[in-house]
Amino acid sequence: MTVFADSSAIVKRYADEPGHESVRTIEGPVVISALARVEVVAAVWRKQRMGELSLDDAQVLVGAFEADLAGGGGDDAERGSAVFVEVRVSEQVLDLATRLVARHGLRAYDGVQLASAVLSRDAIGGPFTFAAFDDHLCAAAAREGFALGPHPA
Repeated sequence: MTVFADSSAIVKRYADEPGHESVRTIEGPVVISALARVEVVAAVWRKQRMGELSLDDAQVLVGAFEADLAGGGGDDAERGSAVFVEVRVSEQVLDLATRLVARHGLRAYDGVQLASAVLSRDAIGGPFTFAAFDDHLCAAAAREGFALGPHPA
């Protein structure tokens, strides 16, 4: 089973927030949008600015995420397997995202996340699960035919 995780799910892989237990059970590699490079790091630094994380903790979490992105961190990498498979933001992704935001009333970046998942599923085939912690995005993913993985109750 292949899992696409949006940034709201990926953050939970690193930060202890509600739902993190279910995200950490996902076996990789996890398919992600290249947007996660910025969104996950921004979310961690936002937590630090809000006083939820110390400066040192934020640096450690960002470092762990960036190491996983590069394929050089965590237990999965030590076993020789990738943690993430990154979908770059191509013209095809943006074209589909434009249609998805109109169809589902999504925010721009959520449209890019869902488009990345749809195109990945179409390219890879087989069972595909969508993991996110945004009710509206999860509903749109379900309407696009995805099984839902870790998501809000």
